[in-house]
Amino acid sequence: MIRKTTKLAAIGGAAALFALLPAIAHAAAPAHGFDVEAATRAYLDTLQGPARAQSDAYFEGGYWLILWGALVAVIVDGLLLRFRFAAKIRDVVMAKTQRLWIVTWAVALAYTIASFVLTLPWSIYTGFFRERQYDLLNQGFVAWFGEQLTSLAISLVVVPLIIVAIYAVIRRAPRSWWLWGTGLVALFAIFGAVVAPVYVSPLFNTYSEMQAGPLRDRIVAMAAANDIPSEHIYVFDASKQTKRISANVSGLGPTIRISLNDNLLNRTTPAEVAAVMGHEMGHYVLNHVWISVFFISLIFGLGLFLIARIAPRVIARHGDRWGISSIGDPASLPLLSLMLGVYFFLATPALNTLIRVDEEQADVFGLNAAREPDAFARVAMRLSEYRKIEPGRLEEFLFFDHPSGATRVRGAMEWKAKNVPNPQIVIPPPLTE
Repeated sequence: MIRKTTKLAAIGGAAALFALLPAIAHAAAPAHGFDVEAATRAYLDTLQGPARAQSDAYFEGGYWLILWGALVAVIVDGLLLRFRFAAKIRDVVMAKTQRLWIVTWAVALAYTIASFVLTLPWSIYTGFFRERQYDLLNQGFVAWFGEQLTSLAISLVVVPLIIVAIYAVIRRAPRSWWLWGTGLVALFAIFGAVVAPVYVSPLFNTYSEMQAGPLRDRIVAMAAANDIPSEHIYVFDASKQTKRISANVSGLGPTIRISLNDNLLNRTTPAEVAAVMGHEMGHYVLNHVWISVFFISLIFGLGLFLIARIAPRVIARHGDRWGISSIGDPASLPLLSLMLGVYFFLATPALNTLIRVDEEQADVFGLNAAREPDAFARVAMRLSEYRKIEPGRLEEFLFFDHPSGATRVRGAMEWKAKNVPNPQIVIPPPLTE
């Protein structure tokens, strides 16, 4: 199935980190005659010609998708406001009941369906045709669209509940609703992290126990060394959807589980699997779920704070035209959605930085846990199928929510220089399917 001051602090901290990268690289470079930059270049040079051009084109095209996607969302919400869609739904339902939570639920339900339908052409292009164009999607259209309908069904259950709760808070605490609303969003996020592995993920993929053998034994040993529950290790059939490799340690409390997709098993070596699993275990041990919920909630809270200050003024000026009486009126939903969408578009660098910092920390943890720097470097190169391998420093800061392949390979070689006795430069073989 995501802080004005916090944003500035995150951006400033990340900028300082990037500024120090050259010094860090030089400090770690020659160990026992091992040249980190030469070892890094040996991996990066395995991606050349049409393969590199396609990787760059796919990822760089995604920069524009961020902008166009935000514009599509603004246009859709603008149309719903222009034609008083939410106000009409509110009036129809209020003619039958005066219970505001029912009215809000109905407006939220109708809004979710309308948004899905109006953005469907964009979703089909970005999620189906573009993915097929770059040979990243294995599904036909019927299977792909069926999953979109499944996602819609989940949204029709979850989204109205969240919106009903937030509007109830707006009406009960008109001055401080943004603060309480932030807390509600955080609680829903935590609840989602608990239930998603058990009840949501199986709606899209089949999960089965990983077969016994040396690889499973190694994963179990790594988990035990880091106090991660490993009674169940699942493999899921992501190959029916995509060729991408992935794994995760998901869930909270009783739903914690280790999962890896069949692409990871089928397209990589056991050492590469161990490197990936070490990284994913790092997210669990370093409490990245809780940290992400906290900081993303702060960003979300800042957005709600700004909306709480700006929306009433917009409604006072244009509310009659849109059929909105106040910010607590369910008919204001498209307006609040529009404003929140613009805010999150502007906050993209801050959100990317938060995620990327977590990923960098998990990379270091995974290298220490698996002790497979060359395998980790090979995995980083495999991810070039859909991630630009060598972006500029500012480009990586703005658009990457994970470290680039070059950053990851260099980090692995730096770790190798420091931790492997008598390290040698490896001339990696060409990437294989």
